[in-house]
Amino acid sequence: MNLNIRVATADDCPRLLVLIHELAEYERAPQEVTVTLDEFIDAGFGINPIWKAFVAELDEKIVGFALFYTRYSTWKGNRLYLEDFIVTEECRGTGIGKILFEKVIDESRSGNYNGMVWQVLDWNEPAINFYNKYNAHLESGWLNAGFSKEQVNQF
Repeated sequence: MNLNIRVATADDCPRLLVLIHELAEYERAPQEVTVTLDEFIDAGFGINPIWKAFVAELDEKIVGFALFYTRYSTWKGNRLYLEDFIVTEECRGTGIGKILFEKVIDESRSGNYNGMVWQVLDWNEPAINFYNKYNAHLESGWLNAGFSKEQVNQF
């Protein structure tokens, strides 16, 4: 297996967006992906980049990525927030996800972070089982809340 884990570049963004759509399909919410390629590139590589990602390349093709950013908690301080973590379906079970996830853990450990957080859908048993192998703390009792751009504009 010719695997390379590296920091994402702006040139990777079209492929990352394809994988984001694949993840949204898997999570039964394809209509929720509304970010444009230009917005995505600007958010990661513009004047004020807000996200960073590691990509997993297999034979020079990106087959997975982990996108993260700093989240500030008034209770815990700086936390690395893992926004998206995906390995393409055909590459799952090969160990690529483990290597990629542990790269993010290393980033959390070596950076200015007081921990690492992420979300997982309660029905996503394969992901839950994966995180349980790391003895991750899976919280209950919290509901996600938010506004769409259209809702914000109504105020």
